[in-house]
Amino acid sequence: MNDKPTARPGRKRSEDSRMAILGAAFELTAERGYAGLTIEGIAARSGVGKQTIYRWWPSKADVLLDALATKADLYVPIPDEGGYSADLRKFLADSFALGGNETVVAALRALMAHAQVDNEFGLRWRGEFLQRRRDALLVIVERAGARGETPPGLSPETVADIVFGTIWYRLLATDRPVSGELADELVTAITGSLAPQP
Repeated sequence: MNDKPTARPGRKRSEDSRMAILGAAFELTAERGYAGLTIEGIAARSGVGKQTIYRWWPSKADVLLDALATKADLYVPIPDEGGYSADLRKFLADSFALGGNETVVAALRALMAHAQVDNEFGLRWRGEFLQRRRDALLVIVERAGARGETPPGLSPETVADIVFGTIWYRLLATDRPVSGELADELVTAITGSLAPQP
């Protein structure tokens, strides 16, 4: 899958300008919340013209989506720790460390809500963020399956449903954190192996 939203017609985006815009969107979300985020504010903070931003992204939601997807790719790479349980634990630990950032959590909640009322954005949200994170996890699960490490009766897609269903339930419906303890519980539930003791 393409790791950037499809650009609108116009000059090819400068990567430096793109990163300045994404950084500005994230900073402003931290300072003002999603409701206070505007394209005008992003333009002023990043030093990039408003029309340039609109040429590259159709809305502020899409700018923030790109910022979150880029952060997830940077901070939650696909690990290869030598075994299924270790790979899964590392992936979850990195995911939860990023999910411990209050701005990230607030942005995820805001974009998930926006995706429910804007069908076109919802398609981009599912394809450019949700599916990308699932695909990263599926690499781990399918690689473990090829090595004969996965327990029978649990498909890769169901593993992804368990992991991300649990994460999103906690983020959207409870005040319970995503934590290292939860990561260990998920690894035990999915692989049948106990978490290492300190």
